[in-house]
Amino acid sequence: MAKAKQRLSKRTYQARARVLRAQLVQLQLELKQAPFKVLLILAGPEGAGRGNLLNTLAEWLDPRGVETFSYHAPTDNERAHPHQWRFWRSLPGIGRIGLYAGSWYTETLREEARSARALHHIAEESERIRHFEKLLADGGTLIVKVWLHLSKSAQGRRLRTLRADPATAWRVTEEDWQHHRNYDRLDRTARLIREKTHRHGARWTVIDAEDERTRDLRVGQLLLAQFRRQQQRFARLKQPTGRTAVEPLRPSGLRRLHALPLDQDLSEKDYDSLREKWLGRLSRAVRATLAADRSIVLAFEGWDAAGKGGAIRRLTSAIDPRDYRVIPVAKPTPEEKHAHYLWRFWRDIPRNGRMTIFDRSWYGRVLVERLEGFCRPEEWRRAFAEINDFERELTDHGTIVLKFWLHVSHAEQLRRFRERESTPHKRHKMNEEDWRNRRKRGAYEIAVGDMLALTDTANAPWRLVPADNKRFARLEVLRSASRHLEAALEV
Repeated sequence: MAKAKQRLSKRTYQARARVLRAQLVQLQLELKQAPFKVLLILAGPEGAGRGNLLNTLAEWLDPRGVETFSYHAPTDNERAHPHQWRFWRSLPGIGRIGLYAGSWYTETLREEARSARALHHIAEESERIRHFEKLLADGGTLIVKVWLHLSKSAQGRRLRTLRADPATAWRVTEEDWQHHRNYDRLDRTARLIREKTHRHGARWTVIDAEDERTRDLRVGQLLLAQFRRQQQRFARLKQPTGRTAVEPLRPSGLRRLHALPLDQDLSEKDYDSLREKWLGRLSRAVRATLAADRSIVLAFEGWDAAGKGGAIRRLTSAIDPRDYRVIPVAKPTPEEKHAHYLWRFWRDIPRNGRMTIFDRSWYGRVLVERLEGFCRPEEWRRAFAEINDFERELTDHGTIVLKFWLHVSHAEQLRRFRERESTPHKRHKMNEEDWRNRRKRGAYEIAVGDMLALTDTANAPWRLVPADNKRFARLEVLRSASRHLEAALEV
C-alpha cells in the first residue's frame, strides 16, 4: 500500500481542481457521442469520505449526465426478485455516468470472514459479482472501481473529529464505531473480495483517502484516464458487417431440430377432450407454484407463423389474469438500444408469486441479431454463456424457467404465410421481413441448432414442440408446462 502523500495546500488544490473540472466536463460532452456508459464505484471503510467525494464530483460534473446510486438493505419487493434485479433496473443509459456510493459490493463488504461457511459465502458472492461485471464490461460498459483506503488510526481520528463538532456529530453512528472496532477483520474480508473481483475490465484502484484533497483529485484523474483508454478501445473495434454466412458451432443441436417428428396429428374431438384435462392440471400447478411464493418465467420462440400467440392464449386461459403478464418482444426501442441487451428483460422479471410469459425473448441475440449482423461475432458468441448465467441467476433465486421452441416445416410455414395474406383480418401479420427471413431459413436453422445445443440446461430446459398441427402444439405446450411445474415443486 502506497503511503499517503503530503497534504495539498488549498491554493494548489483549487488550481488543479479547476483544470480537472474542465477536463471532466469535456469528458461528459464526448461521452454523449460514445457507445458506452461509465460506472464509478466507490468503496472503502467508514470514514473514508465517500459522501464528501460524491458531493465534490457532483460539483465538478454536469448533473444532467450523472446519476447517483446508494444501495441499502433490500426492500421486501427487492428480496422478492433475483438478487441482481435491482442493480440491472438502475443502470444508467449509454452516454451517462453512474456514481455508486453503495453498489453490488455493499452487503458482501459488510460480512466478516470468521468461519469456513462465511468464507464460502463470500467466495460465492464474489463469483456472482465477477460474472455480473464481466457481462457489463464485455457489453461495453466502462467500470471504474476505487477502494478508498483509510488506516485504522486515521479512521479513528476522523470519527472522533466528526463527533467533536456539533455540526457533524450526527454523521457518526454506533455502527461506525462497531466497524472501527472490527476494522482488522473487515479489512481482511475487503482484501479477499477485491482479490476475487479484480479482473480485466473491472480492476480495483486503491487510493489513499487520508488527505481529502489528494483523494478527490486522484479519483477525478483516474476517471479521466480510464475514459480515454475506453475511447481508444472502441475506436479499434470493428463494426458489425451485416453478413449472414454462418457455420454451426454445435452440429448436435441442428440434428436434434431436424429429428423432430412434425407429422403429429390430433383430431378436433380428441383435442377438445384432452384440453380441459390439461388446462385443469396446469391451473392447479400454477396456483400451487405461486402459492409457494415461487415465480415463473416462460419464454416462447419459434418460426414466424409457428403459432406462438395461439399457444400462449390457450395457456393463459387456465390462469388468473391477475397473476401473469405477457411481454411481446419486438425490435428494441431507442432507449433499449442504448442499454445492454439483457436490460429490457430484467425489467420484466416477475417477483415471487407472479408469472411472466415472453413472446420472443433474450434469444434474439443469438438468432436475429447474429444472422442480420446487428452485433459483432464476438458479441453473439459470448451471449450463450451470458444467457446461461442470466437464467442461472433466476433459477438460483427460485424462479422456474421453461423455454419453448415451436417448430414448423418449410412447407407448412409457406401455407400459413399465403393464408395470412389472403385473409383480411390476418393480413396485418405479414410483411416483407417475414418473407426475407424465410429465404434465410437454412442459416436460421443453424443458429437455432446452436441455441438448443448451448443453452439447454437442467435448470432452464428447452422443450421442442412439433407445430405443423396447431392443436397438437397447443396441447403439447399445456402438457409440458404442467409437468415441468409439478416436477419443480417436488424438488
